[in-house]
Amino acid sequence: MKTSSRIRYFLYLSILIVGCTTGKNALQKGDYDASVSKAVDRLKSAPKNSEAMEVLPVAYDLALKTHLRKIEEAKLSADALRWETIMYSYQKINQLSEEINSCPSCLNLVPNPQKFIKEYEDARYQSAEARYLLGERLLRENNRQSAKTAYSHFLKSQSFYPSLKGIKEKVEEAYWAAVLKVVVQPAIINSNTYRLSNQYFQQQITNYLATYRQNSFVRFYTEQEAVTQNIRADQLIELHFDDFIVGQTYVKERVEKLKRDSVVIGEGRAGKVYGTVRATLSIFEKKVASSGLLNFAVVDLATNKLLRNQKLAGTYVWQDNWASFKGDERALDKQQLALTRKREIMPPPPANLFVEFTKPIYAQLVDHITSFYSRY
Repeated sequence: MKTSSRIRYFLYLSILIVGCTTGKNALQKGDYDASVSKAVDRLKSAPKNSEAMEVLPVAYDLALKTHLRKIEEAKLSADALRWETIMYSYQKINQLSEEINSCPSCLNLVPNPQKFIKEYEDARYQSAEARYLLGERLLRENNRQSAKTAYSHFLKSQSFYPSLKGIKEKVEEAYWAAVLKVVVQPAIINSNTYRLSNQYFQQQITNYLATYRQNSFVRFYTEQEAVTQNIRADQLIELHFDDFIVGQTYVKERVEKLKRDSVVIGEGRAGKVYGTVRATLSIFEKKVASSGLLNFAVVDLATNKLLRNQKLAGTYVWQDNWASFKGDERALDKQQLALTRKREIMPPPPANLFVEFTKPIYAQLVDHITSFYSRY
């Protein structure tokens, strides 16, 4: 019984596979293009395959009629993009013709597969022209959103007909009309002492914005670049350190009383003498804290409206530990002993501490800029 079931299963599977490879199943489902392609592929490897020979002429005839009907319907349509339907239909007819022409045995079944080269080229030009006109109309609306849509139309037009007169210039014009231009002011800090450190922070921001690629319709400029390139900015990013503290030092001492039993403390007549050893361990912990608060604001220059105002906080804590002891060092474990052999070290210079606390601020700033400008 089991053997019989397996045979029936494999027989069914074989029929299904043959049906798929000959295009019969696709024909029954109304996918005439796929049916033609599968039948051609089958006849290339098995020119005498009866099912594929039966499928091909029927599938091709139905595919051709379907595409020609779509073309006629599109020509009667008022849709501005109707020429694309016409172009794609002619393109598919021509592809089917190429497939059949590449199979000698197929030409016996479909001797003269139709091809519409001139019609396809005309439709391609008309499709490009239609997109071009739509783009021009949107550009005249003189707003960023319309310019973005116009840019898409011009790109599509260019892909259809790259040699269309003026298309390269229109793509460029629409892109720059769609771009949001943002000037970024240098981060302001009211301190000459940390001016160089602030320049490092500013350079990090400038480098990030120069390589910003998350949204191709947003461009950032320094104030100098905006002046040099005669940029009319849409928005302004203002950065200002509202408050900062560098090198706030805290020193803490912790005293521990230590003892260890069963330690060899000498030699007697009976041998080694064991006893308890004691020590007083002083552990010092020094922390040098630096922190700051950066105000991140975005202003719409057309309306002078504040679009975003955010406080970004950053902290960096430098830490050092060392210890000293009085008493018997044998009361200390290895870790405690190693700590007593350390000496107090000097913290980094204030300028370095300033740079360190701005690192988490920079990371937050990048996240906020990326998030805010993703909507544009």
